[in-house]
Amino acid sequence: MDQQALKKKYSYWEWRTLILLMIGYALFYFVRKNFSIVMPALESELGITKLQLGIFLTVNGIIYGVSRFVNGFMADNVSRKKMMAAGLFLSAVVNVLIGLSPQMNGLFHFLDAEGKATMGLVYFIGSLWLINGYMQGMGYPPCGSLMAHWIKPSELAFKQSIWNSSHSIGAGLVALLCGTVILNGYGSSAWQWCFFIPAILAILGAGLLLFGLKDTPESVGLPDPELLDENKSLQLDNVEVESKEVTQYAYKKFVKKMVWRNPIIWVLAVTNFCVYVIRFTILDWGATFLTQYKGMEIGTASSVVAASEIVGGIIGTLLAGWATDKLFHSRAHRTCLIGLLGATLCFLLFWKLPSSYNTLAMISVVLASFFIYMPQALLGIAASNQGTKRVAASANGVLGIFGYASTTVSGIVFGIIADSFGWNSVFLIAIIFGVVGSLIIATIWSAPADGYEKADKLMEEVHAELAAKRN
Repeated sequence: MDQQALKKKYSYWEWRTLILLMIGYALFYFVRKNFSIVMPALESELGITKLQLGIFLTVNGIIYGVSRFVNGFMADNVSRKKMMAAGLFLSAVVNVLIGLSPQMNGLFHFLDAEGKATMGLVYFIGSLWLINGYMQGMGYPPCGSLMAHWIKPSELAFKQSIWNSSHSIGAGLVALLCGTVILNGYGSSAWQWCFFIPAILAILGAGLLLFGLKDTPESVGLPDPELLDENKSLQLDNVEVESKEVTQYAYKKFVKKMVWRNPIIWVLAVTNFCVYVIRFTILDWGATFLTQYKGMEIGTASSVVAASEIVGGIIGTLLAGWATDKLFHSRAHRTCLIGLLGATLCFLLFWKLPSSYNTLAMISVVLASFFIYMPQALLGIAASNQGTKRVAASANGVLGIFGYASTTVSGIVFGIIADSFGWNSVFLIAIIFGVVGSLIIATIWSAPADGYEKADKLMEEVHAELAAKRN
């Protein structure tokens, strides 16, 4: 096959993979961030407290981070499409069970005489949301690994930022969906449909992922993307398949040197913790603090959260990816610093605006999301490029556990603080994390764009060591 036909085939599979991953990951958000929009209804209809809701968010986030860490290492060694499809399907099942929980009252005494939640229902929903945290952690690692396998390093920032808009699309659409269902639904049972409808869509999406994705370019006879990046003359029938011995030995060596002993990965991971404190403050508590602190209606508040995700998140993500590849020569960590500084300033503006300036407050929330999605999207891309495709998911697993460990702050701690001291203290702490994260990532401003040059030398060591063992 000639070069033009090869590039055409590669482009088809690359974009097919990217689009399917976008659809699939957006649906992960349908069966995850629906909970944040339903929280005010759970509080008013069932009497579940902010502290209990904060515990749900914290435990879910911690388990999600652990899952991303564990599945990050697994995704570099197993079928990525099967992992992602299984996670989405099982997460949908959990959502169905939560939606059905009031109907289980006869068996488990989940509701008291006034129709409020007993501790039995609180434990039941909390346990299921813990399980959902693990299932959700089966979504990102396959995506990160698949994109590192299918996209050229010089184009990864922009194209992965296109995929990253699935975060905003999923969170924004589910906010609109749940807000509409609650406002126009079936009275006290409306919140249940905020679990049923997303679950149905997620089950359909799981089938699409399982039958539509391919794990590697080699599985359809295509070369590695970094070889295309080097403009080498390639033919489909000359695609080399690495031996299992080389692959397994290289993976162990790459994890050790490109992840555990790579200081850049650790700087990115700690920064990710700070970024996610701000991001989850807006995404998880946004509908709540906009209604309680700014006095907005729930419909308006959910629309602001949706706009911050769809408008702010998508535009911010795409602009960040473009700027990284075109202006900063694929140095994603530089764009991350700019984004984190911008988000911190916008959130500060939101906090200090008088209550009569609600329009400006809404704009500042959208702008905060616009900026926070720059590092949210690009920190993972930076980790993929620094770890290279061989351990992209493993490197992102480290970032994942740091990012979602942040829910210990944005979840239970902020729930306690909001109940005990009010929202002003929550906003102050979130801003402090923004400043600290900016200072940390500024330390790697001069770092290289990726680790492929280092990886080439490491592969030479791998082949030399294996040859020595054979002899």
